[in-house]
Amino acid sequence: MSNPATKAKERGSALEKSILVLEAITEQPQAIGLPDITSRVDLPRQTVHRILLQLEVLGLVIRDSTRDRFAVGPRLSYLAHSTLRSANHGVPIRQILAPLVEELNETCNVGVLDGMEFVYLERIECDWPLRIHLQAGSRVPAHCTAGGKLLLAHLPPDLRKNYLKTAQLSRFTDNTIVHKDSLEAELDQILVQGYSVNREEYAVGIMAIGVPIFDKNGTAMSALALHAPIARLSIEDGVKSIDRLKEAAEELGRIWL
Repeated sequence: MSNPATKAKERGSALEKSILVLEAITEQPQAIGLPDITSRVDLPRQTVHRILLQLEVLGLVIRDSTRDRFAVGPRLSYLAHSTLRSANHGVPIRQILAPLVEELNETCNVGVLDGMEFVYLERIECDWPLRIHLQAGSRVPAHCTAGGKLLLAHLPPDLRKNYLKTAQLSRFTDNTIVHKDSLEAELDQILVQGYSVNREEYAVGIMAIGVPIFDKNGTAMSALALHAPIARLSIEDGVKSIDRLKEAAEELGRIWL
């Protein structure tokens, strides 16, 4: 007897089948061959082969001709990066950030890594007159911000190693981490404790707490952070909001990534 799920896939649109193939490729840490892709998507081999050829022409996948294996293409990487940086997904983020800011009564933001910078995708300010003003689209150095350090910590080992090798760790305050060994130790600690702390490292008098936003595969794609003046919220008191921040980050991961 035929598998109903297989029949449903066979009747699916070309777009649906292409998405299945792309998902199978992006879920792998290395290039994947046609037989493995076919097995994972449960589609006829000739169908998968045809889709792969079309995706290759579009630059969405690339093929290693020496081993006949497929990997993420430059156009797909560009689309993924552009999607995360786009201002066109603010509604679902704001739906979660707004009540979080109202509850914590402090500014919260969501951002991603872009090279050696942390880019704010969305930011909602609290009502206090004393606050730091940074709007969506603002860029800050990754090595001295809560969200930036958090995502640096979650980079794959080879990418993190390359960052530490090439980054210029500029000093902004007396607390800025400018030695690469110290930053590496800080990133290791962030992975252990599950959150990051900005101890007045970018701006004097401003602290921040950051937590990761994971996609469905458990990859930290972005960060959620709380910002506040040290005069109003100590780091010790800020850390008490970790559980609430993680709860919001989990919700963001479900509806956004």
